[in-house]
Amino acid sequence: MKVEKTRLDGVLLIKLDVFEDHRGQYVEIYNEQVYMKGVVGVTFVCDDISVSSQNVLRGIHSDNANWKLVSCLEGKIYLVVVNCDVESKDFCEWESFILSNRAQVLVPPKYGVGHLILSDKAIFHYKQSAYYDPSRQFTYRYDDPRFNIWWPIQTPILSRRDTEGHYV
Repeated sequence: MKVEKTRLDGVLLIKLDVFEDHRGQYVEIYNEQVYMKGVVGVTFVCDDISVSSQNVLRGIHSDNANWKLVSCLEGKIYLVVVNCDVESKDFCEWESFILSNRAQVLVPPKYGVGHLILSDKAIFHYKQSAYYDPSRQFTYRYDDPRFNIWWPIQTPILSRRDTEGHYV
């Protein structure tokens, strides 16, 4: 495993060790002893999965108290992480990543996450450090002009929540 800092404060790109042979691949996506010793240092309390088809865009979502460890278990996604902390000098700064089963991204609280499915289907997995609390949730539109995010699609498939955006 290789851990790299990104342009965004607190956001880490984690490149996983992938073992391949004639049968396929083996990837360990989380080992508490390894991650707690020096990689992440965050305790996670729940795991969530979303399964989506090509051109579905989810986000930009997050909350003000929750760390996320984001993975793509199957397929390929275009992941965007955005600093949504209005009190930060780096508010609106963002970075994108192409994720497959070979990498993860650690996302701090107050950073939003959006992801676009690039493959026919993808399984998006994230570990969370806090339980879901709707009072802490926020959603920004994927095309919010303050962020000026480049997405590799013009007309994504969106939910009502993502079409409208909703900041709490």
